[in-house]
Amino acid sequence: MNTALLANTRPLASLLRDVLSLFKLRIGVLIMVTALVGFIATPGRDASAWQVLVLALATLVASASAGAYNHYHDHDSDRLMARTRSRPFVTGALPRHPAWLLLMAVMLGGAISAAWIVVNPLAASFVFLGAFVYGVVYTMWLKRRTWLNIVIGGLAGSFAVLAGAAAADPHLGTLPWLYALVLFLWTPPHFWSLAIANRDDYARAGVPMLPVVVGNERAARIVLASTIALVLASLLPVFHGAGLVYLAGALAGGAHFLRKAWQLARAPGRQAAIACFLASLVQLSAVLAAACVDAALR
Repeated sequence: MNTALLANTRPLASLLRDVLSLFKLRIGVLIMVTALVGFIATPGRDASAWQVLVLALATLVASASAGAYNHYHDHDSDRLMARTRSRPFVTGALPRHPAWLLLMAVMLGGAISAAWIVVNPLAASFVFLGAFVYGVVYTMWLKRRTWLNIVIGGLAGSFAVLAGAAAADPHLGTLPWLYALVLFLWTPPHFWSLAIANRDDYARAGVPMLPVVVGNERAARIVLASTIALVLASLLPVFHGAGLVYLAGALAGGAHFLRKAWQLARAPGRQAAIACFLASLVQLSAVLAAACVDAALR
């Protein structure tokens, strides 16, 4: 009986995993956390717990809809890359039917409407812009045309910070814009490190990521230069209200990322690229956590 039960539930569990994988929930959760940090780190927070919950869910659902559209649109190039060839639209585990587009549109429309009604129109606009930049500007317009794809695509994370800040105070001050700048500058070295590690995949798929266009050695030097710009920008909030706790987190995370970027520039191999990619996550986590703690102590 137990064996039969497992046999019956396993396909359902597999289907659920495939459906959830469409929505890129790891990225969505990061975007949601970024929006919450934008809210917490912005002075003058006067939103209710209900508004904060709606903001978080709206950001997550809007990001999920854009992530699913990325799967839907890129299914042809995904089959050419080892990193993405097991995605459900590629393998046929899920049929690539236009009904998915309706679901994505409903998810995005619902998220924007909820944020507009419950939070405020400015926060809802930023939630929409984040999904639009990733789903349309990056995925449809830029990804297969220019190495600047991920540079401009980095605005998606910046808009999440601004959505959170607008929920706290629609009259955005300097500090939220600086945190948005940090997110904007973080995305290129973060993603280019991963692209160096997977250069052959992108070349095979015809996606002009920076390492494909200029080679790994030059791309690694650009990652280092981009990381330096990022770390310098991450210190700017200290001059506009952030305190010593934030400074400590920005310096610690930045130093770690710089060290790995320097090692990548000296020896641009796959292992160093993965280490640099992971260091970018550490740096962002340090900055976001320090911004929250600093705001709580302010």
